Amino acid sequence: MPVSPAYRPETAFLTLGEGFADPVEAAQFPETKIRFRNDRAAAEVGLADLTDDEWAAHFGRFAPLPGSLEKPLAQRYHGHQFRVYNPEIGDGRGFLFAQLRDTQNRLMDLGTKGSGLTPFSRTADGRLTLKGGVREIMASEMLEALGTYTSRTFSIIETGESLMRHDEPSPTRSAVMTRLTHGHIRIGTFQRHAFYTDTERLEKLVDYCLTHYYGVTPKGSAADRALDLLGRVSERVARQGADLMAAGFVHGVLNTDNINITGEIFDFGPWRFLPTLELGFTAAYFDETGLYAYGRQADALHWNIYQLGGALADLAPEDALKDVLAPFPHQYVAALRTALMKRLGLKPKDDAADDAMLTLVNNFMLEEDVGYERFFFDWYGGAASLDRAMKSPEAARYNAEKWQDMKAALMAYGPARDNALSHPYFDRAEPCTMLIDEVEEIWAHIAERDDWQPLYDKIDRIREMGEALKG
Repeated sequence: MPVSPAYRPETAFLTLGEGFADPVEAAQFPETKIRFRNDRAAAEVGLADLTDDEWAAHFGRFAPLPGSLEKPLAQRYHGHQFRVYNPEIGDGRGFLFAQLRDTQNRLMDLGTKGSGLTPFSRTADGRLTLKGGVREIMASEMLEALGTYTSRTFSIIETGESLMRHDEPSPTRSAVMTRLTHGHIRIGTFQRHAFYTDTERLEKLVDYCLTHYYGVTPKGSAADRALDLLGRVSERVARQGADLMAAGFVHGVLNTDNINITGEIFDFGPWRFLPTLELGFTAAYFDETGLYAYGRQADALHWNIYQLGGALADLAPEDALKDVLAPFPHQYVAALRTALMKRLGLKPKDDAADDAMLTLVNNFMLEEDVGYERFFFDWYGGAASLDRAMKSPEAARYNAEKWQDMKAALMAYGPARDNALSHPYFDRAEPCTMLIDEVEEIWAHIAERDDWQPLYDKIDRIREMGEALKG
């Protein structure tokens, strides 16, 4: 394989020792047809120079990457699933395939989904539908473009199998996905070892996460180190909640086994992007009580962080753990303010003024049936977008008498950066969106005609938006 100077393999996970994962074999697939390779992400870990044959060998047949893990590892974890504790889970259709350093010198994981049976598969088949893989591409690309801290879809390879599923027309096509993320250690990883009162492994996990994900040398007692990690994770997860809300993204399955220690958005299941601002909007058909509805996501993450605190209770005093967790609501509010100002492309004034303006915007969006992406597109840069907003299909709503305070508040703000609207994206008539009808239409082209061009065109459009928002 051509090794780029940027390629720096790692085996850091092995330093944890025994008891954290099980070596497994990848499934043998009838075919390995590359459908998506994320060369932009691959360049960050020195893998963009792989030929297609090499790509298929590593991410379809899982030949080890030189110098990284010799065997795939199915990680052990537990988790609360819709707040019911489940000690029978773990990597049931995926594994940790490799670790590498990226161009920022961060330790990165390449993990899989749909790569075959593991000791944790139970009655499942260990496979991923092709539609599931396609949906993962669209969600992760959109989240990245919107500036969230998210995992990225690295590879999708169609595997030539027919799968039976109760929630989509079957038989359906199969795929194996590889995901690039800053870490696959989950809140549920800590919960598993707490469940067995395994304080030695809990301490190892704490030190591993501090060292490799937060770049700090573990110091002090076991309690000191546990509290240090909990505080850092709490702040990151508060930011994750803000990212979800500002992006208008409904995760769908905010279980403790789907929240990683780095605070990245990942493993998001039956996701949706909001059509319009609706606090009760849910993504998963099986979320019958709306536990993970859009407006309850921050509460769900807050609850999950308390479960991490509970998992660390054998290492640190309860009162001290609660003290570390107490700032979460304030961290979330501050992070949400920052995220929304960034989405609007506005230069902040002060917290009170920013909050007042954002409250007016929130009230408008809750009451008026304006597309979520439409609003942020129309008013990006505040006063700098007045002419654009007045040419929008929603101009009449913006000009309504009852919303003049909202309009005036936005007009008091200028763009956060010079030439914020100079990108051609802002000359378009419509914003880039990722609504369920679009997802289904793109999938229909693939399912009915094996036509992948609409997907690739959509990725190009999403990345154009990302460039425009990044500046």
